Amino acid sequence: MLKVRVIPTLLWKGHGLVKGVGFDSWRRVGSVLPAIKIYDKRDVDELALLDIAATAEGREPDVESVRSLGKSVSVPLTVGGGITNINQIAELLGAGADKVSINTAAHENPGLVSEAARYFGSQCVVVSIDVARNEDGTHVCMSRCGSKLESTDPVSFARMVADLGAGEILLTSVERDGTMQGYDLDLIGAVASAVNVPVIASGGAGHYQHFVDAVKLCGASAVAAASIFHFTDKTPAEAKKFMANAGIPVRKGLTKPGAQ
Repeated sequence: MLKVRVIPTLLWKGHGLVKGVGFDSWRRVGSVLPAIKIYDKRDVDELALLDIAATAEGREPDVESVRSLGKSVSVPLTVGGGITNINQIAELLGAGADKVSINTAAHENPGLVSEAARYFGSQCVVVSIDVARNEDGTHVCMSRCGSKLESTDPVSFARMVADLGAGEILLTSVERDGTMQGYDLDLIGAVASAVNVPVIASGGAGHYQHFVDAVKLCGASAVAAASIFHFTDKTPAEAKKFMANAGIPVRKGLTKPGAQ
């Protein structure tokens, strides 16, 4: 088994970071730069910085802010929010992002995934899949920060974007988001078993055991979380110790070449 990554997720809205439950991210949790600096020193493997307002507001990615923030990050940084074309991806990668996360555009223009993979390599392309559970227990994809229901089920969509060249899938349960009650293990297992690219479990982590379950029971290659690190005394370093004690190989924090 490859070493499993622990990835704090930073939800960026306006001038700061927010968090809530079920994609209702209303609670302010601090400023972006201090949070990045703190996490950068806490043995994390990567950081995900997602501008959750950009698509709703019809904005392009804030490349200059990413350029400024990226100077304080020594670990790989994934940036998402408002991405609709290849030029924006080029600008974000040039500004210091190591990967980009594509969500709504992957539904509305799937060709962007293959184009990005062709120009920049699959390793730079993360497709973020947000998923809701229907009353009958089936899953369905959502886009536009959980406000638009798509007709595609997550397994089929994951297969499609993996075939198009996505290097990773960031898989988030809308209902579990922010609850700290555990990941949607059925969802993770179904998607991870259907694709041959890494699946990052997201949405619901509240205990270190939840990370272990996503990996050992479902085949997740990485675990992403926000509330557990924002609102409790649990840390990425302790999470990795717990996972290692459970027999999961984990990494030391990665440093980007030339990072300050």
